[in-house]
Amino acid sequence: MVFSSIEFLFFFLPVVLVGYYLLKRWRKAANVFLSAMSLGFYAFGAPKFFPIMMASIVMNWLFGLWVDRVKGDRKRAKLALTLMVIFNLGLLGVFKYLMFIMNSLNLWFSLRLPVPQITLPIGISFFTFQAMSYVIDVYRGKGKVQKNLMNVCLYISFFPQLIAGPIVRYQTVAEEIEHRRENLDDFIEGTQRFMKGLCKKMLLANNLGLLVDTAFKLETSQLSVVSAWLAACAYLMQVYYDFSGYSDMAIGLGRMFGFHFLENFTYPFICKTVAEFWSRWHISLGSWFRDYLYIPLGGSRVSKPRLVFNMMVVWTLTGLWHGAAWTYFLWGAGFGVFLVLERMTGMGKWMSNHRIGHFYAMFVVVTITVMIRSDNLHVARIFYGSMFGLGGAPVWNGLTNAFLREYGPFLLAGVLFSLPIPELLRDRLRVPADAMKIAGGVALLCLTFISVTYVAVGSYNPFIYFNF
Repeated sequence: MVFSSIEFLFFFLPVVLVGYYLLKRWRKAANVFLSAMSLGFYAFGAPKFFPIMMASIVMNWLFGLWVDRVKGDRKRAKLALTLMVIFNLGLLGVFKYLMFIMNSLNLWFSLRLPVPQITLPIGISFFTFQAMSYVIDVYRGKGKVQKNLMNVCLYISFFPQLIAGPIVRYQTVAEEIEHRRENLDDFIEGTQRFMKGLCKKMLLANNLGLLVDTAFKLETSQLSVVSAWLAACAYLMQVYYDFSGYSDMAIGLGRMFGFHFLENFTYPFICKTVAEFWSRWHISLGSWFRDYLYIPLGGSRVSKPRLVFNMMVVWTLTGLWHGAAWTYFLWGAGFGVFLVLERMTGMGKWMSNHRIGHFYAMFVVVTITVMIRSDNLHVARIFYGSMFGLGGAPVWNGLTNAFLREYGPFLLAGVLFSLPIPELLRDRLRVPADAMKIAGGVALLCLTFISVTYVAVGSYNPFIYFNF
């Protein structure tokens, strides 16, 4: 079940809202109800993976109790924490990386090791990182242990962010699990945020995805240089509107139930450096790796060779977190290289003070992101050849005209809506706040109606980050 479906919009969500608000006076009962509905949400879409998620919840609940019980003994607490990390990364390793590792070994060393066919459980990267966050934050004293299994279950399995994030840190919502306060303002704001996310997904991400899917199915000889670049830019925008749309819906849904999740995107396309891009894109993942991996490795308070090592470790693992393939490894490593260059050479500071920085940053981001849209390195190499005019690719052809005619409005809208237009209208053009609120509300209602019609005719597809 996805947010942009008939089942969710017209059946699941109304039932959960009515049931929850009937029980909200009794916090324990409301939490049990939300936990049960969240588990049902996951089981509905992925019943065969349900035991895996339950094992993660129960084991991390036990690890949390263990860490809290022995926290006065640093050695025993570290042992408990270490075993927790081994369990969670082992779970992730088996279901997400075992096939990749076995295939790579067979290819490199000409072996014939049996490769088990394992289906990736939906959302395993997200709920595993959230589960680890819970135990680590208890260990660090940044959130109290939950002795009630249902509270841990609610934190890990809460349906708004269960499958595709944002990754909610335990310390962010630890207090709200038992002491949140729902109110009408939050509910209205949450509803508007959900509607905004739905529009991003249905009207922009899905339509831009049609261009991308078409381009990546074509032979090299059919793509022109401009067509390839249009498709590459469209893919970056597709991922942005798909994932930021999901994040908007998740944040909005959380707000409806009294939870306040942190922002996951803040206009990443206005960046002037790769570092700034990543400070604005998938913020919850970046902060997770920073606080739970980069800083424990020593962060930036180390020698320059060690700093380079720390940064490359974080970014290659960031790539592999997104997917178990060499394309993802190189995607993460590619960003790591540019981040190292910006930091070590001063290029980042220079770019941030010049307009050319924007073109540099977007060129790098668009180019590297092609890697994760490619099914394998061979496909990536062919597509890059088209982008840079290799192999006799023409600069412009009839397909380019067709792309612009068919998808030009969506490309233009994708660019415009990635910019901080509300801030521009308010701060520079001095548009009255009331006028903006009324016009924005009317526009949102109209766009939501159109989005729902897309849902009604079955014009939706799963969110991209379900694959991660």
